[in-house]
Amino acid sequence: MALGKYSRIDNNNNRRSSSSSYCSTVTIVVFVGLCLVGIWMMTSSSVVPVQNGDDSAQEKKNQLKDQVTPVINDNNDGSNTPQFEDNPGDLPEDATKGDSNMGLAKDNSNSNLNAQENQENTEENKLDESKKDNEQSNSEGGEKINDSGENSGGQGDSEENSDDKKADSEDSNEKPDSLANDKKSGDNDGEKKLDESSSETNEDKVDGQIEEKVDQNDNKDSDKSSDEAQDDGRLKNQTSNEVFPSGARSELLTETMTQNGSFSTQATESKNEKEALLSSKEYSWKLCNSTAGPDYIPCLDNWKAIRHLHSTKHYEHRERHCPEEPPTCLVPLPEGYKRPIEWPKSREKIWYYNVPHTKLADIKGHQNWVKVTGEYLTFPGGGTQFKHGALHYIDFIEESLPDIAWGKRSRVILDVGCGVASFGGFLFDRNVLAMSFAPKDEHEAQVQFALERGIPAVSAVMGTKRLPYPGRVFDIVHCARCRVPWHIEGGKLLLELNRLLRPGGFFVWSATPVYQTKSEDVEIWEAMVELTKSMCWELVNKTSKDAVNGVAVATFKKPTSNDCYEQRSQQEPPLCPKSDDLNAAWNVSLQTCMHKVPVDLSERGSQWPEQWPARLEKTPYWLLSSQVGVYGKAAPEDFAADNEHWKRVVTKSYINGMGINWSSVRNVMDMRAVYGGFAAALKDLNLWVMNVVPIDSPDTLPIIYERGLFGMYHDWCESFSTYPRSYDLLHADHLFSKVKTRCNSAAVVAEVDRILRPEGKLIVRDNVETISELENMLRSMQWEVRMTYSKDKEGLLCVQKSMWRPKEVEMLTYAIA
Repeated sequence: MALGKYSRIDNNNNRRSSSSSYCSTVTIVVFVGLCLVGIWMMTSSSVVPVQNGDDSAQEKKNQLKDQVTPVINDNNDGSNTPQFEDNPGDLPEDATKGDSNMGLAKDNSNSNLNAQENQENTEENKLDESKKDNEQSNSEGGEKINDSGENSGGQGDSEENSDDKKADSEDSNEKPDSLANDKKSGDNDGEKKLDESSSETNEDKVDGQIEEKVDQNDNKDSDKSSDEAQDDGRLKNQTSNEVFPSGARSELLTETMTQNGSFSTQATESKNEKEALLSSKEYSWKLCNSTAGPDYIPCLDNWKAIRHLHSTKHYEHRERHCPEEPPTCLVPLPEGYKRPIEWPKSREKIWYYNVPHTKLADIKGHQNWVKVTGEYLTFPGGGTQFKHGALHYIDFIEESLPDIAWGKRSRVILDVGCGVASFGGFLFDRNVLAMSFAPKDEHEAQVQFALERGIPAVSAVMGTKRLPYPGRVFDIVHCARCRVPWHIEGGKLLLELNRLLRPGGFFVWSATPVYQTKSEDVEIWEAMVELTKSMCWELVNKTSKDAVNGVAVATFKKPTSNDCYEQRSQQEPPLCPKSDDLNAAWNVSLQTCMHKVPVDLSERGSQWPEQWPARLEKTPYWLLSSQVGVYGKAAPEDFAADNEHWKRVVTKSYINGMGINWSSVRNVMDMRAVYGGFAAALKDLNLWVMNVVPIDSPDTLPIIYERGLFGMYHDWCESFSTYPRSYDLLHADHLFSKVKTRCNSAAVVAEVDRILRPEGKLIVRDNVETISELENMLRSMQWEVRMTYSKDKEGLLCVQKSMWRPKEVEMLTYAIA
């Protein structure tokens, strides 16, 4: 266009000029033109940042852009872009360092081409017109870069040129992240793909996705320029490469990348509006005021309900009595609370101010339960029946009956009336998991001591209801001096143990009736012999007194067939009707009956599990292909897939990707366990996992026990039977989206705050909407959001509890004694 204009003027001049003046004019024009070009080049070099890349590399880069452009234009979903992102090729390092450099480099390259063209034109056209055109061209390109911060190409660009620039913009956004991933993860393709997906947090998301965040807030300004968004995205990705794992990519759905240019999408506008409305919702937390203070357990400290009990004969006052409305206040911290001592040192000592109770030390100090030693509470490892150490007692039991085979045949046990749980604490040395429980009674804070030491325990009592465990799951039930009257009322309490014990499992009893000669002890022993015989339990061993601890042990074995039941002269205790489900355990009254032993080889309980550790990975023999698993596959397939799923997540994501110091993690809870895959994947770490199966979820808890793991049933609309500050880490896989439909979400979050220790971690996997709501609530409690990530409506959240407590107090009248 301009060339034609200049040519016409030039032709007119040729007609009017003489040959001599023409030569001098051309000479002057060429000289002045060369000077101006030199000045222009010097000016350009002062504006454009220095590029270290060579010309050949730059040419390859431009060629690569040209090849990719048609793919991007034809497929806006970005399905073909990973091939480009994964192969930065021969790009120089500086070419991938920043969006601003990329944009200016591109401008510099285009400007050089324009300069060469203009220089050729000046040899044929007039200098003044060429100069005007060159200045106009530079002002159009340069102003748009400076004003908008991106090389948009302007409104006047041709369609082809616009497409090229669009490809360049996308290239400049994606290549730095791809190269950064190559540097950080080497050949780990999974991590590269994940970080490339996370780089797309700079672009508008579909389906209301949230952005990845690592110790920082969301950037929700949809009007910010593209370069600013790209710079923020690159910063987030550099941080996320250090924290966010690669494993989550394989577990979250594939994210779709779009390029929207300068336009916002309806999805983004709606998302920002929803988030703004959500963030505007304020949560006002208060501090719980109860008689129990920092040790408040809502369902065990409901004094209003306790005062209205008709009887406490069967320890009804130690059972769960949950308030009609679960509390939404936060439990205070003990004055002087510190971060708990790490395992294994915690087994021997804990901070006094974390559990500031001395009554048990006064009562049981001479039995080496617990002692006060300066700023510590120390635990010599003793108990009522093993004053000189639990390990000697543990070995004494196995020596008296080698079939027990700690850590091989016997893996999961139930310890009744555990005290401070030293027995369970030292069984870890024999690869045994002990589910220890004791009531919240006059033995002040005994279960709290156990949990603070890093030993699994819950507050429970053998009263009028079944314990929250399925039937036929424990390899051994142990009772030292547990103060349970097994022999009374037709053996109702012992029959509950019979429900819990595997066929062929052992009941180990070392209470005083086993070895004392006092009339009361003798009477109880005789009653126990008669009762166990009627239950078809076999007394397989009764030791003499141990020389060290001065106690003896009696061991009973549950039958593995129904022969004895059928041959009894008197059917007392009676067999349970077929309609009685031995796995039904949530708020179910105790039954004075026995369930038959399964004889079908495909029925659970007919065979003993594999020895530990083989049983952890072994698909339970009673999972049949004709059964449908939780995730819709055949049950054995479902189990195996879940196992592999959590191996990937834990190994690639949780262990190395979230910045969690796992050496400081001891007490872990999976709030919605399915097959126990999460706990199984953590088997090599020095921790234990309480697998909770919610009462409205498929009953997979027997499978968890079959694997050599343990857990319990629970309703998350109520408080858990544990003391405050019990767990170092809570894991919730699609729990909150389910419970919020029937529970008070604020109460569930307050319960999470209650049972999690300060500086403890919460990992949540759920849908994006639930993640956003939960994040907002946790932020209002001053929790630190360490990371969030989302992909196609699925999200991941990792947060850390703070020491913050609210100032305003809420009086819980039902919790005042």
